[in-house]
Amino acid sequence: MAAIIELDSISKHYGPVVGVNHVDLAVEDGEFLTLLGPSGCGKSTLLRMVGGFEVPSAGTIRIAGVDVTAAPPQQRDVNMMFQDYALFPHMTVGKNITYGLERKGIKGTAARDKAEAALELVGLSGMFERHTHQLSGGQRQRVALARAVVREPKVILLDEPLSALDAKLREQMQVELKHMHEKLGITFLMVTHDQTEALVMSDRVVVMEAGEIAQDGTPEDLYERPATPYVANFIGTTNFLSARVVARGAGLVTLEAGNQELKATDVATSDGQAIGQIGIRPEKMQILKDTECRPVNVLPGTVVETIYQGLALRTVVRLSSGEEMLVDEILRQGMLHSDHPRAGDPVVLGVEPHNILLFGAER
Repeated sequence: MAAIIELDSISKHYGPVVGVNHVDLAVEDGEFLTLLGPSGCGKSTLLRMVGGFEVPSAGTIRIAGVDVTAAPPQQRDVNMMFQDYALFPHMTVGKNITYGLERKGIKGTAARDKAEAALELVGLSGMFERHTHQLSGGQRQRVALARAVVREPKVILLDEPLSALDAKLREQMQVELKHMHEKLGITFLMVTHDQTEALVMSDRVVVMEAGEIAQDGTPEDLYERPATPYVANFIGTTNFLSARVVARGAGLVTLEAGNQELKATDVATSDGQAIGQIGIRPEKMQILKDTECRPVNVLPGTVVETIYQGLALRTVVRLSSGEEMLVDEILRQGMLHSDHPRAGDPVVLGVEPHNILLFGAER
């Protein structure tokens, strides 16, 4: 599939401060791609440069094969959905949506028909004459999306589109926005710091760190095969242990970590460095019971505390090395919080070799 957005060595400097540093990125036509990272990592700056609200210090931006590096927003075939929705409070829903059409010369019945179709698409049929102050947060979010799609741009840019919603509505809108994207077939480029949003909604996620791309891949790639501790720590929760290689052979690497000898599936670290650290997701470990078959790796420790989370129980375990590990267990039917080990109880943790992530030594 052809790239609809192409970024070639894009940089943005604010005096001595580097906001974005030589980023190369291609977004396919119809793709839902998310730029993910903490505040200050460069993701919003990159989005604003694609939209024409910031001018790159260096590099080239192409949309549908056209160089738009220096073009203003109105000369790009994109539309932006802002974090606060940027709706006109004195206008009706219909006027908010037709405003952009009228600026393009589409007026009267033609503009209304397009606006009504956009409202139907986002599930707000019959809201044309409603005032925006009469709407809920979720409805305002849908109006903003209708306004973004009504002009039929090639690309829709979404800047933290769900951040103004409460937790339950946010979860609902994640799925709805994903379905909307599938229905429209338009390229979505979204910025968020919320890992759940990125994993649920995106075809592909680009994790950014200090103005550069730390890793680019599908949600599953990033979660199951993070390239660095930074990515592993930002997407999901990860236990880290310093590690030293003892031996290699038969597809396994033997490591000394947490005062124990552990075996991991032997894969090359992302940049060819020696292994210096391992990571284990909390849900990939288990607290072993005497009757269970022992996995390849065991780590004895002592329970520090248990944290009831409704769906799951998180147990904090201190190893003999003094390092603490988090273990997450889904509370299935018949399992009681009271049946689990309590603070001070000795336990043994189990983890299989393929569930241990290998990372290069820090330089």
